[in-house]
Amino acid sequence: MMEDIINIENVKYKYNKEDVVYAVDGVCLKVKKGEFTAIIGHNGSGKSTLAKLINSILLPTEGKIYVKGMDTSDESKLWDIRQTAGMVFQNPDNQLVATIVEEDIAFGPENQGVESSEIRRRVDDALNAVGMYEFRKRPPHLLSGGQKQRVAIAGILALNSDCIILDEPTAMLDPSGRAEVMDTLKKLNEQGKTILLITHYMDEAVEADRVVIMDKGNIKLDGTPKEVFRNISEIKKFGLDVPQVTELAQELSKEGLNIPSDIVSIEELVDLLCQ
Repeated sequence: MMEDIINIENVKYKYNKEDVVYAVDGVCLKVKKGEFTAIIGHNGSGKSTLAKLINSILLPTEGKIYVKGMDTSDESKLWDIRQTAGMVFQNPDNQLVATIVEEDIAFGPENQGVESSEIRRRVDDALNAVGMYEFRKRPPHLLSGGQKQRVAIAGILALNSDCIILDEPTAMLDPSGRAEVMDTLKKLNEQGKTILLITHYMDEAVEADRVVIMDKGNIKLDGTPKEVFRNISEIKKFGLDVPQVTELAQELSKEGLNIPSDIVSIEELVDLLCQ
């Protein structure tokens, strides 16, 4: 049985003591090592706040969060937690610190005091893992948005992070950039990395092993993409859409076709229609 890499125990958080409403309100969630989990919700649902709580950028008002057994409120474990669960943010330009790609990847290990030959190995391995090795001598400002996010992900990999938390990493990218990042995440997950993806794109969420829907600071639905997205009417109550193919499948079912309500991929629907 896979171990839990993230364990969230009845966590609440509010930004100001005077606030009546909690941004995160009684969340319980466990993420297993090697799992690809997508968290979705409309703006203000608490998903980005939860990501920052996991990474110790914020500390719970109530409850506990453990990352690989380490309490996020333990200051002595802060850097170990952030190394274990690395964070990639929405705007790639805000994460790049050096003038050359490979120097940017090396920045984290250098600050950890890693030996130079090991840094060289980590940088090369990380760039190869995200398909950016040929750009290692390129200035980051000359890269596309998708390439910059892949460099940001490589920087997390160079820290030997077991888990990568991504807070809407494709929100500022065009479709090709989004595809680059998602392909990279799927490959890393296949190699054993735990992925926690905060997104508002349904087509990204269906690529995950597990989908968690948040609303008003709490978890409303949790399961596989098929289990979650079959709840079309409930999801729409949360101000969210479902994958277009799922909605199409439901409409076809209403017209009398023998189509299940849990279709989440075009390929699956086409196969059924062609039978």
